[in-house]
Amino acid sequence: MATRFIFLSFCLLFSSTLTISNAKIFPTFPSSRITPEKLSSLISNSKDSQGLYKTKYHTQILDHFNYNPQSYQTFQQRYLINDTHWGGSKNNAPIFVYTGNEGDIEWFAQNTGFMYDVAPKFKALLVFIEHRYYGKSIPYGGNKEIAYKNASTTGYLSSTQALADYASLIIDLKKNLTATDSPVVVFGGSYGGMLAAWFRLKYPHVAIGALASSAPILNFDNIVSPYSFSNIITQDFRSVSENCYKVIKGSWKQIEETAKKPGGLEKLQKAFRISIDDPKTGNDVFAKLYGAASVYYNYSGTAKCFDLNGDSDPHGLSEWGWQACTEMIMLTGGDNKDSIFEESEEDYDARARYCKEAYGVDPRPNWITTEFGGHKIGLVLKRFASNIIFFNGLRDPWSGGGVLKNISKTVLALVEKEGAHHVDLRFSTKEDPQWLKDVRRREVEIVGKWISQYFQDLAQ
Repeated sequence: MATRFIFLSFCLLFSSTLTISNAKIFPTFPSSRITPEKLSSLISNSKDSQGLYKTKYHTQILDHFNYNPQSYQTFQQRYLINDTHWGGSKNNAPIFVYTGNEGDIEWFAQNTGFMYDVAPKFKALLVFIEHRYYGKSIPYGGNKEIAYKNASTTGYLSSTQALADYASLIIDLKKNLTATDSPVVVFGGSYGGMLAAWFRLKYPHVAIGALASSAPILNFDNIVSPYSFSNIITQDFRSVSENCYKVIKGSWKQIEETAKKPGGLEKLQKAFRISIDDPKTGNDVFAKLYGAASVYYNYSGTAKCFDLNGDSDPHGLSEWGWQACTEMIMLTGGDNKDSIFEESEEDYDARARYCKEAYGVDPRPNWITTEFGGHKIGLVLKRFASNIIFFNGLRDPWSGGGVLKNISKTVLALVEKEGAHHVDLRFSTKEDPQWLKDVRRREVEIVGKWISQYFQDLAQ
């Protein structure tokens, strides 16, 4: 069954504007990759002698919400900082903070080019905070074996603890910089976008606004259909290539039947050889699928084989499984009859059994909406929320759980039908389409209004 979830990434990659997750049962989020040329340019042009950012650490408390003796343990939380364009604390210049995702913060700092692009305009200090239990921000003295040992030690990994980390670090950083009056705007994409939106809701005294890109905050508690994820994937495939859609949709039964036959697995192994659009493949479905798989697993052409179940985790994403088994219960596994996958229903019970076996915990499917809301989101946020931008590209399957309509004059939805996953936060290039340039211009305009209003209020 793992093969089924892997192939959904491939055909979309034929279009440069499309990206997609490669798992559905315990979904993770896709991220862009910065080009070596762009990173090299940024480093060479930076006044920071250490390159694109300086690495620092903040002594963070293990548990913000209890007063048990163990709660007072501390760990070193990593954050990255770039002050190349900062106007300084004397001018109350703004601070732009990236709310770190489920992985190594350097990966996200190197791929969130929008913040670097706009820093000169706002004279902003850039800060990228690493999420606890990821990268090098590991509790228990940085010992992963202890931190990930069991539920008693991994239990401090949660979105609420992470948000409290960010608030504590930002307040302490501003104090150390003598910048208590500098306005803070938080940015985030994907899970980081969810955190950015939730941070603004939970800590409005710390951040004056949030840009939440591709943040599926409604993918919980049956607010949206469990078919939404697959429906968007299916539409994306068909919009790029009807043939690609038909090939993959028709392949599942054929793969399963072949695998059951004597020598079937060997046949499948040998079949994945040529590009899906190579005319030499003829009607060989497996050869076409190999070509699709190569885009993801062998884009350099140097890989000798595909490790579909490898343990490689170059970006430190491994602990997402814990979060997906506790609070981040995003139900995206349903497939209707038109789906590119075989028709199926969301199987929550299977997830719950797995989580109990793997981590010894029962999922809490209602916790996110209890803690942050989600039901009747327009009515609720209209009453008390402000200064949040939700960007969603409709080619992104996660957009099915995104905020797609303006909620108020200051809680805004920017929606683009050609948009991919948090594409607005990536580095700008000459090849960017006009709609993407317009989105970024609009985001800059809105953030500028937040900051201007803040200084007007500060002067009163």
